[in-house]
Amino acid sequence: MNLSKLLGFSENNKLLIIHADDAGLSHSENMATIQSLEEGIVNSYSIMVPCPWFFEIAQFAKQKPQFDYGIHLTLTCEWENYKFGPVVPSSKVPSLVDGNGYFYKKREQLLKNAILADVEKELDAQIKKALKFGLKPTHLDSHMYSVGASPQFFNIYRSLGKKYDLPIMVSKQLMEMVGLNPDENIQDGDLLVDKAHYGIFDYFNSGSLSDYYSKVFENLVSGLNIILIHPAFDDLEMQGITINHPNFGSKWRQLDFDFFTSAYSKEQLKKNDIKLVTWKDIKKIKNAKS
Repeated sequence: MNLSKLLGFSENNKLLIIHADDAGLSHSENMATIQSLEEGIVNSYSIMVPCPWFFEIAQFAKQKPQFDYGIHLTLTCEWENYKFGPVVPSSKVPSLVDGNGYFYKKREQLLKNAILADVEKELDAQIKKALKFGLKPTHLDSHMYSVGASPQFFNIYRSLGKKYDLPIMVSKQLMEMVGLNPDENIQDGDLLVDKAHYGIFDYFNSGSLSDYYSKVFENLVSGLNIILIHPAFDDLEMQGITINHPNFGSKWRQLDFDFFTSAYSKEQLKKNDIKLVTWKDIKKIKNAKS
């Protein structure tokens, strides 16, 4: 589908969602996400329902419904000393957890152990918990894009989008990142993000992450772009959570916050004639076509 036209723009317009992942992960993540929405140029975020700080960000979402938010479907927990597990009792989804009842650290472990019934049960429960809390999400996406660990997982993801009438984030770049063949798994009717932009460890490690983000603004493709970031503060809480994990660690997340709340980033939107859109906009046109 040509989202540009459906959203009322020309095919040549550069549309952009600036999306903050991992809200609910921690208090630090929540506070930085909120500040990025209120003072920066971030215009969408997604919430990790299984995490300990879900309640705080869910309260914010209910109190500030003008901000666009989705459910960050979660099947993995990558941190060394900070752990969380399924919303469903682990005894009911035993294939999704390690010996201590927590999610696996890596997609490969998830793929090796998970059975499809448990994946569907847990992801459905995460959405149900959010809805029961009174949330009104605009879309579904996925932590570490673990729904792309297999075609079967991805089909569950797509079916949940249909079940709850929510757009799902479908991106060739994210599929390729997790080893899922886009040509075999993108279907007619999928609302496709034309280009997903995200930092990689080499940029962070070389001190060029902010330079990368600057270039993204200058090189957006025509159509729908999304920049995926993870704002948080480089404080004791995030340092503890991300210990021995500099990839998307606390320093990286502070850089994300600093760049996307800066005057410079706001200037880049105007300079490059970028049109900000949200998943809420996409959900409206999806519903209008249904």
